[in-house]
Amino acid sequence: MHSIEYMIYDVFTEKALAGNQLGVILDASGLSGVQMQAIAREFNIAETIFFLPPENPEHAAKVRIFMPLGELPFAGHPTIGGAIAFAGKNHLAAGAKIVLEEGVGPVACVVSADEFVGKSSFTAARTPVELPFDFNVIELCDALSLKPDMVGFDDHKICMTSGGVPYVTIPVKTLDALAAAKVDADKWLKLDIKREGKFAAPYLYCRERQSVFRVRMFAPWDGIAEDPATGSAAVAFAKTLQTFEYASYKTHKVVINQGVEMGRPSQIGLSLEIIGGNLATVEISGSAVKVAEGRLFL
Repeated sequence: MHSIEYMIYDVFTEKALAGNQLGVILDASGLSGVQMQAIAREFNIAETIFFLPPENPEHAAKVRIFMPLGELPFAGHPTIGGAIAFAGKNHLAAGAKIVLEEGVGPVACVVSADEFVGKSSFTAARTPVELPFDFNVIELCDALSLKPDMVGFDDHKICMTSGGVPYVTIPVKTLDALAAAKVDADKWLKLDIKREGKFAAPYLYCRERQSVFRVRMFAPWDGIAEDPATGSAAVAFAKTLQTFEYASYKTHKVVINQGVEMGRPSQIGLSLEIIGGNLATVEISGSAVKVAEGRLFL
């Protein structure tokens, strides 16, 4: 039997017991992928990030990210929380730049952290794109307990976008309709919306005010009934916003509020740069706070 140190962080929040929970194991060098998946299932929180020696010695680490029921090539809240945990543990100077090797490629982070709390941002390794998507709006809305007339506002329409993980982004007219939405997993899976062997999850959003959006994301087939904060979806959402909201040459800053309806409010900062009518860079930012630590005995 041997023991492994772990930490639990709440991410995309500065307040403990809010935001999105993250398991962090900073030394996973002795673990197999099967063991990592089993640990993520044991924690039974949205995601757990495992740190391994980097393939490029100039990088901080190679990381693997697991949900309770599967692995992800990239995820935002583990990137933010993992960078903060790494910086705090290693006493890195404020504003330190580190690179995490993820399944989508190297992810560059800027991080400031102490032992318990910190802030971080990262530039998406892949610029998000819109994916071809055929759907029946009645069936799609029925799977989310929505009526078709609840969907769409201004020029926004349903589409599919991905920055490494695919999402169906669904504009909802009112906050009340957004709050009433719930996913029927069987109906959603029957829509068979897959990319790269993975079901695209629904990402519902509504405008709160200028440059501020309220969102919800459901993925019960991945062990996540509802996610309090979804960084990979925020990256994908940047393409949705570029398509329907921002066409001008400039940098746009957006605030995303998530987790409100489930009592775990989270706030994600999203910055998207548009050059020549094209989405050039996407940056995600947020805070995290350590709420627990301990040891696993395996």
